Amino acid sequence: MSDAAQPTAAEVRAAAEAVKAALDRHLAAVERRSGDDDPAVYEAFNQLAAAAEAYDELLYDRYDEVTPFEIPGGDGTLPPYAGPEEPNALSVLIRRDYTVAQPKRLLAHAQRIEAADEGEPTQASGTVHGALGILFGEFEPDEIASRHKEFGLEEGDSTLWVTASDDPPEPGEWLEAPFEQVDPERVVCRFDVSAVFDEEADDEDDEDDDLQEDVEDDEADVDDAALDVDEDLEPLDTDR
Repeated sequence: MSDAAQPTAAEVRAAAEAVKAALDRHLAAVERRSGDDDPAVYEAFNQLAAAAEAYDELLYDRYDEVTPFEIPGGDGTLPPYAGPEEPNALSVLIRRDYTVAQPKRLLAHAQRIEAADEGEPTQASGTVHGALGILFGEFEPDEIASRHKEFGLEEGDSTLWVTASDDPPEPGEWLEAPFEQVDPERVVCRFDVSAVFDEEADDEDDEDDDLQEDVEDDEADVDDAALDVDEDLEPLDTDR
């Protein structure tokens, strides 16, 4: 990078001050939060993440130095919220992934639903994709999520995004492409569930277990060494 393109020392200092201000706002939001899912805390977190990232980039460009900060989620984090302060409408976007772990169980459920239907049978329950159509047509998504094992499904990752807007869309406006017009800057909050989080926790537990085993092995070695010393000692002659 040329000298002309480098940020000035004043710009780096201003970015550092922005991080300090964002830290204060985040702490204040946490202290005033109304619950675990307070949108104000998420907004303050995103602002702090953006300020820290900007400072880190300027610091590196100017001084070839980096910060020790790492924002959880990396490139998957959302940009700072830029939607209306008082939204008049909300959209909730949900994605849940499943694996068809037991196709026979799924087909059996679909066949029972189809058999109980008073209309003419469609034989859709004879195929996996047909059975899925029957299942999701019969039950609400939340019920399927709570009973997924019963239906022969295995949960994968899931996410829920709440987006804000000034006005509700017109009826049928987005039905043809419901997920193509999501503005990440209007996401009020999001909630992710993934096995990768469990794996990280398991890795930490494994490390703790390994550390405990090492400690126990060291203690056992110390006890064995003490036993060897005791055996090597000659008994005292008490008759002297």
